[in-house]
Amino acid sequence: MATAAATCSKPPSAILALTELPRALLEFGLLPMAAPALASLPRGDGHPVLVIPGFNASDRSTRILRFYLRHMGYEAHSWDLGRNRGPRSIGDAGEKLIERIETIYARDSRRISIVGWSLGGIMARVISRRLPDKVRQVITLGAPFAGTPRATRVWRLYEYLSGHQIDDERALSYLSEGEMPLPFPSTAIWSRDDGIVPWASCVEPHCDTSDNIEVFGSHFGLPINAAVMYAIADRLAQPEDAWKPFDRRGLWRAMAYPSAGHA
Repeated sequence: MATAAATCSKPPSAILALTELPRALLEFGLLPMAAPALASLPRGDGHPVLVIPGFNASDRSTRILRFYLRHMGYEAHSWDLGRNRGPRSIGDAGEKLIERIETIYARDSRRISIVGWSLGGIMARVISRRLPDKVRQVITLGAPFAGTPRATRVWRLYEYLSGHQIDDERALSYLSEGEMPLPFPSTAIWSRDDGIVPWASCVEPHCDTSDNIEVFGSHFGLPINAAVMYAIADRLAQPEDAWKPFDRRGLWRAMAYPSAGHA
């Protein structure tokens, strides 16, 4: 088996990449079957949750996830910055995303949980560090915040659409900042079957308030994957002052989640 470091340095296999779309469609089709389990979690406490889409995706890509979170009792927010094209969307210093977080916080002064998919997860980790008094926790979905930027399948497209080199000083600074442990609870949800980014680059560093949850699924399907949605709702339901790692004990949880926690 390849080491995590080696897995971080090379892109996923071409087969996984080519099957991304059909696998994501299958995950979407399985959602109705998972409805009873998704509805079985405790109701949320109403705190705000900001959901950030992945690279070149808009708020439409997270609509189902946000609908589910609202149904579970959270105040789910879109990011309202159009398609996620890196600095072109959030500003060179992330000022537009910072302003969005501060606007949500200003409504009722409750700390915000941030869910970020792929590039959105990297942004969530970096920007939340600058607003520690306003962020409750961060949850990333297939976010390659560690490893080599060129190991993703979309780095050339990123350079073209964002107008930034993937390994320039600013981008590398973002990654080095994003891979450090956060000062509040954080959870990384990822799949070894990810066909866009290497799974090992999406793994949380070990600390007392970080967690890793492995799921089966594609990269494109992460926001509509029933196991992912369940894990997100489970994490959001953790009391703000009594956060605990994900518990995968029980037959069906053990089947749905190949691993959780840290090695």
